[in-house]
This record gives sequence, C-alpha cells and structure tokens, in this order.
Amino acid sequence: MSSLQDVFHVPNFIDSRRVGGVQYGIVVLCGLVMFLDGFDTQAISYVAPVIAREWGIAREALGPIFSAALVGLMIGYLGLAPLSDRFGHRRLVLTSTAGFGLLTLLTVFATSVLQLIMLRFLTGIALGAAIPSTVALTTEFSPKRLRASFVLAIYCGFSLGFVAAGGLAAALMPDYGWRSLLWVGAATPPALAALAFAFLPESVEFMIRTKRNGMEIWGVLKRIDRTLGNDVPSTFSTNEKERTSAVANLFKSGRAIGTLVLWLVFGLNLALFYALQSWLPTILGGEGFRIGTVALATSLTTVGGIVAAFVIGPAMDRLGPYGSLATLYLVGVPCVVLLGLAVSAPVWILLASTFFAGFCVSGGQKSVIALAAIFYPAPIRSTGVGWALGIGRLGGIAGPLLVGILLKMNLGPRLLFCYAAIPMLLAGVSVMFLGRRYGKPDLA
Repeated sequence: MSSLQDVFHVPNFIDSRRVGGVQYGIVVLCGLVMFLDGFDTQAISYVAPVIAREWGIAREALGPIFSAALVGLMIGYLGLAPLSDRFGHRRLVLTSTAGFGLLTLLTVFATSVLQLIMLRFLTGIALGAAIPSTVALTTEFSPKRLRASFVLAIYCGFSLGFVAAGGLAAALMPDYGWRSLLWVGAATPPALAALAFAFLPESVEFMIRTKRNGMEIWGVLKRIDRTLGNDVPSTFSTNEKERTSAVANLFKSGRAIGTLVLWLVFGLNLALFYALQSWLPTILGGEGFRIGTVALATSLTTVGGIVAAFVIGPAMDRLGPYGSLATLYLVGVPCVVLLGLAVSAPVWILLASTFFAGFCVSGGQKSVIALAAIFYPAPIRSTGVGWALGIGRLGGIAGPLLVGILLKMNLGPRLLFCYAAIPMLLAGVSVMFLGRRYGKPDLA
C-alpha cells in the first residue's frame, strides 16, 4: 500500500506548470486535424460542380455527394468516437488520419457517382472518429485556466481549412483540374499522421485507467516538465471516477439532463450555422448584390468565428464557461436580426453585420464544443463530445431544409432572419439553465 507521498496527482501537475512546447505541439497537431476537416468539407463544394460538368451529371445529383460525408461524420461521431476512450485517443487519431488520407487518394481515381458517394461517406466516418479524440487530448493536457481557450484554438483549424480550400481551388483547378485539389487532400493526412506518431502523446488518464507501466506514464509527464527526476511514483491519480466509456455513462452521476440540454444546444447552433453557410449567398444574390460582395460577406461569417475564439475562449476560462457562452448566444439574437435589416442598407453595414453574426453563430459552434469538453470527465470526454457533435448534426441537416421551406413561403429577408434568431435565443436560455444547474460543481 503506497503512502500519500507516493501518489502523483496528474491534474494538479498540469495545472501548476507553465504551458510548454509539448502542450503547444498538441494544440497545433490537433488543430491540423480540424484543418483537414474544414479543408475536406469545403473542397468538395469546389470539386463537385466541375465533376458534374466533366461527367455530364445534372446539378441535382450533387446533393447525395455533399450529404455523404455529413452522414459519415455522424456515424464516426456516434459509433467510433467512443472507441477512443477504450483503445486510446492517440491510436484513434493516427488510424483515422491515415485512413482519411487513403480514402481521399482513392477519390482521385473515382469514375462514377456511386464510387464518389461511397468514398465521401467513408471519409466522413474517418474524420468523425478522429475529431472527438483531438478535443479530448487537447482538454486533458491543457491547464484548467486555459482549457476553453485551447479547445477553441484547435477548432479555428476548421475555419482555416475552409479558407485554404478556396485559395488552393482558385490556384490549382483552372490549370490542373479538380483532381489536383484532392491530391493535396490526399498528401496532407499521411504527413500529419507521421508527425502525430512522432510527437503526439497518449492520454495519461487512459494509461492510468488501463494500468500501463509507470515508466511509460512518467515518460509522458517528463516530456512536459524535463526537471522531473528519474524516480517513478508508485501510484498515479486523476480526478476521475468513471471507468468505462459506455454511452450510458453520459446519463449517470447527475449528467442526464445536462447531456440532453447540451445536445439541444449543439443542434440549435449547428442548424443556424449550416443554414447561414448554405443560404446566405443565395439570399444576398437574390437581393441584387454583386458576386464579389456576396463572397466577401459569406467569408466574413467565417472570419467572425475565428476572431470569436480569441475572445470567448479566455472569457470562458476566466469568467466561467456557462455565463460567457450564454452571453454570446443572447448577443447573437440582435446580430442575426440585424443581418436581415442590413440587406437593404449600405454595403459596409451588410459586411459588418455578417461579421458579427458569424462572431456569434460560428463562434458559438466552437465554444459549445469547449463547453462539452469541460462538462464531461476525461474517461467519457471523447464519447460525450462525439455524441454531442453527432446528435447536433441532425440540426445541421434540418437547418438548411427549414430555411428552404420558409423561402418557399416568400418571406422577405427581414422576417426570415427574425425567425433565424430564435435558435440563438433558445441556445442562450439553455446554456443559462446549464449554468444554474452545473456551474458550481467542477465536472472537468
């Protein structure tokens, strides 16, 4: 039986140290996985129309191609993400990233719509398996004072992937064809997997839970603080009590209501996010704006989300995650309403409105992932984040469909965006409820 002095408490160790190169490296590597997700999501939107012209496919046939990866993502989030808590976050990140690269390579040689749909579906599964693990690893190796900031930072990679896909599509596709963009998407994941194999550590909580050799655990901790000696503690401990990653554990220890409300918030936020991304160009084009203005306004929603990460992340860490996120959502209500009014205003007002709407909507999407990572304890963190993202995808699918129905009712932009602000209001109230119920206990 070890003495109290022989017990090494890992969370206290992480919280008491300055952030070092290993932790920043984890943030960068996990952010690059998110980058691949954003790049892949946006690249297919540039590639598919060119494929349609080359293969003589009707534009209506592109819908299943766009949707296949989203469905695969949902399956990856719900079905494979829980395996990360059981077999290790690092292993799932490596396997999924390498698999994603191979599937993208195979997509280069696709010759039919059916092949393209199946490969997009499998690619989505691979990405969906990796992303919750990156959130879990980032959270675990971040000190509590910077946890939300680091999770939001890696999710900026998703937005940057959007931007990179557009830039490379413009640079490569006119001269080298649609396959050139996919070649980039196929070459990047193996390189990232090699970097992750060399530098990404395994979850210490996972190693403790699976009773790994103490020397192996101590080796990871010594990478964080090289001043640690060679004497390995006899016992390592964490704050965690759960010992399995079963989905049922998301509803135990008083988390049932919190889990359901989190799923609701994810669904509301993703519904508005994808509705905005899908329909804003069409709505602005219908109001007579030039294509350059439409493209700039749409891109500013992404820029707003990136800027939000550097504001809301520190606010969640210093002022509290629930109050900060609830405030962001409630501020988003007038911002989304203003977007409807701005379509008949000068262009600079429209551009400012899209930026602030993106700040709240896209920024909220990143922030609620950080909230989920804080809400769930380490043994079920990947499962919790994965299931929240997976269930939230249902909102992402429903949002653009609902806007399409409203447009068929001939609603003008003002009334349309008034309706679109309702999800922000509901999300804000829901997060306030979570703060009232769970804000005091430290579930992280």
